[in-house]
Amino acid sequence: MRIFSGIQPTGKIHIGNYLGALKQFVELQEKNECIFSVVDLHAITIPYNPQDLYKNIFETVVCYLAAGIDPEKSILFIQSSVKEHTELAWILGTVTPSGDLHRMTQYKEKSKQFKGKVGAGILNYPILMAADILLYKADLVPVGADQKQHVELTRTIARKFNKRFGKVFPEPEVKMKKEGAKIMALNNPKKKMSKSMPEGCLYLLDDPKEITKKIMSAVTDSGKEIKYNPLRKPGISNLLTIYSLFSDKSIKETEKIFENKNYSFLKKSLVKLLIESLEPFRRKKREFLKREIFLQEILKKGKKKAEAIAKSTMKEVYQKMGLPII
Repeated sequence: MRIFSGIQPTGKIHIGNYLGALKQFVELQEKNECIFSVVDLHAITIPYNPQDLYKNIFETVVCYLAAGIDPEKSILFIQSSVKEHTELAWILGTVTPSGDLHRMTQYKEKSKQFKGKVGAGILNYPILMAADILLYKADLVPVGADQKQHVELTRTIARKFNKRFGKVFPEPEVKMKKEGAKIMALNNPKKKMSKSMPEGCLYLLDDPKEITKKIMSAVTDSGKEIKYNPLRKPGISNLLTIYSLFSDKSIKETEKIFENKNYSFLKKSLVKLLIESLEPFRRKKREFLKREIFLQEILKKGKKKAEAIAKSTMKEVYQKMGLPII
């Protein structure tokens, strides 16, 4: 199967990104044709600091590699380096109902969050995401829960294009983890962990001191029982989910470990587990950042491979639509 997915370079990668995306990517690359991108054009749809963007793009590349993405097995590239992404986005915009875009949950949330500070890019974000996926004729898209709606729209766009111009695009399926698709904020377990709320994030490259501080101050719930119940005990349920996923134990097994224990014991145990689990990422980051030429070569090779597929798709799109190929 051909798989496409991307991560925005909007800041540091947090554990929700890793558990909901990167961890899946590493598993999927063993038996599939995988194409992974740093989707930097998506990152400029909301206010950002240009001086930070370049740094964040390469830190995201490093996180891909540190997590275990193998450039010999997968294609890894930066979205903006392949111009066909924006080319196809414009074309797909001509078959996308504007009403569907206004109904997107993320559009409503971001417009409210950055009121008066965003342009049409945030409305058209799902069209660019559809172009990212359809450009490579992906069969499967591993995403977090917040992006599922966008992949469903991608399927709709593919259907509309195929019906109007002839079959070009497959309708991609969504791949989500049953657990861990949504890690909640440490300071507000009723909201998803997000880079836009850094105080509630645990980042993949946080040092032991930061890990300890954030976990020990994480919001818990009333009562003393350590049970998984997202509705009644969202704070404890979130900590149990994180422990479960990093220890590769089921929620029931995790509950058993902390049976008759107190909240402090759970937090201290989670701190220890996270410091040990995240140390390889910190070590690999230090190694990769010393090898900038190596990183550049990976991205150049990835761009070349991605471009070959993208140009082939666009040639087919132009032919179907009656546009000249010169």
